[in-house]
Amino acid sequence: MNTFNVPTRNEVSENNQAIFDNLNKALGFVPNLYATYAHSDTALENYLTFSNAKTSLSAKEKEVVNLAVSEVNQCVYCLSAHTAIGKMNGFTDEQILELRTGAASFNSKLDALARLSRNITENRGDTDDEVLENFFNEGYSKGNLIDVISLVGDKTISNYIHKTTQVPVDFPEVQPLEIVAV
Repeated sequence: MNTFNVPTRNEVSENNQAIFDNLNKALGFVPNLYATYAHSDTALENYLTFSNAKTSLSAKEKEVVNLAVSEVNQCVYCLSAHTAIGKMNGFTDEQILELRTGAASFNSKLDALARLSRNITENRGDTDDEVLENFFNEGYSKGNLIDVISLVGDKTISNYIHKTTQVPVDFPEVQPLEIVAV
């Protein structure tokens, strides 16, 4: 099998070097998955533009989606990163574990969002009518729905990149729940 290195600043294009510099300033490091995007001269910039674009979802709601999608796709890297980010957004360890299952008994609106995110991902967009109706009944709009679907796609791309490249996880590592439960 072909192995993937995590490229260093000196191994990427000038454009990606500038992005690495900005990430170092903002985060204090370049996450391995972001560096992996830099194997392409354009993918890292495109990903960060899409990932950081305006959305109707709050930072906390985005983490609900990220956790549910990454669990369905069993991406250790993204589960690890978004567990850390979820904590920074105020979720407890117990809430994060529940969000990963696609539920949030502690908040009915976030529960509808988590259930929708899991359902969209599991069913590849063939969303269950009852799940969708519950999402709207909790006060979400059609615009919110489109933003959720966009975020599911965004996170799925990162999940697939990591699952394909298997670059090292540089966050406190967590395992998919099915593995933990054994």
